[in-house]
Amino acid sequence: MKKITIYHPFGNANTRAAVDGIYKQGILESFHTCIACFKGSFLYKLSSFGPLKEFRRRCFSSFLKDKTITHPFKEFGRQIAPKIKLNSLTAHEKGIFCVDNICYDLDHKIAKYVQKNNEKIGGVYAYEDLALQTFYTAKKYNIKCLYDLPIGYWRAMRSLLNEERTKNPEWAITLGGFNDSNKKLQRKDEELKLADKIYVASSFTKKTLEIYPGKLANIEVIPYGFPPVNTQRKYDEIQNRKIKVLFVGGLSQRKGLSYFFEAIEGLEDKIEATVVGRGNMETCPALKEALSKVNYIPSLPHDEILKLMANQDLFIFPSLFEGFGLVITEAMSQGTPVITTDRTCGPDIMHNGIDGWVVKAGETKPIRDLLVTFISNPSILIKTGQAAMHTAAQRPWSVYEKELAESVNKFLND
Repeated sequence: MKKITIYHPFGNANTRAAVDGIYKQGILESFHTCIACFKGSFLYKLSSFGPLKEFRRRCFSSFLKDKTITHPFKEFGRQIAPKIKLNSLTAHEKGIFCVDNICYDLDHKIAKYVQKNNEKIGGVYAYEDLALQTFYTAKKYNIKCLYDLPIGYWRAMRSLLNEERTKNPEWAITLGGFNDSNKKLQRKDEELKLADKIYVASSFTKKTLEIYPGKLANIEVIPYGFPPVNTQRKYDEIQNRKIKVLFVGGLSQRKGLSYFFEAIEGLEDKIEATVVGRGNMETCPALKEALSKVNYIPSLPHDEILKLMANQDLFIFPSLFEGFGLVITEAMSQGTPVITTDRTCGPDIMHNGIDGWVVKAGETKPIRDLLVTFISNPSILIKTGQAAMHTAAQRPWSVYEKELAESVNKFLND
């Protein structure tokens, strides 16, 4: 049976699920990351102290320990540089410890690993910005190249967000996504060209690839899973109080922030809005003014965000360009219904009007109309929140693990 090498510098939720599933399928050759700790290990014990708590987030399933190879040097540098005020070391694409250099460094290390161990590797599973050198090497040895694109295609993003720049110029400075060099963008295109199989987590991400200037391999949509459902969720009486509305995410117009604020404007006597996320308010007066009118929390630990979600009546996530949107599944798992757009995972995981609402991206009126409906009939939110929990219970992360691993196995060994 052919086995696969998979790697990611940081090990986010979807990567963890992918690695666990591939291991359980019996086809994991090795997993590579920058920093990994396992329960009971020395690093795990160290991560209980102050500034080292960040490493607790790099804890992986214990059964992966013998299959995991770490490459920590540059990632340690990235963690330390801001703490000692050396931010230039992590500057976008230029700093020695920036995310781009960490990705390219890991890519080169895996390429060397594949060259050395090519006889026992049947495939490599790589993520965007991490694949080029490894794919070049894999091709030399007829090793299959599997590619995971976690966010939409860059040409589609620029096209859609350029429209938004014109439409809402006062928010344009928050958009981001336009500072990647041509070299980096060409690298993304070359990675896609080399891929033998492409995985995405939403139909929207797949759709963005339609404008790729060339022929692509088969693209398969496998939505991510939901966190554990909050079975202790209790719904307070909602009839005689303000509806509690929440947004969580980066404070960028890419997340559709202006549409969130426009939708709730003038409803302050009926709605209590909370926003959680980081952003540069000083460079965007519109953002600064909007945040002054809501409960604003710059940052919360992940477990506290889940608790906050479970204490809200409605989650609004009007993103303009999203590969998936994990906050959507998190809110639903907490029994909080979600309004989101057709440029997120919403169409793939929701039944519109039953366990949430999917509206057209870049429009305020559909969100506003729903809010007015909820103000008149708030019990809809309870019914929909309960349905959202039911949906979440049907697709835990273990389902994503199994579906992805079975697809990978079939592609490698069929």
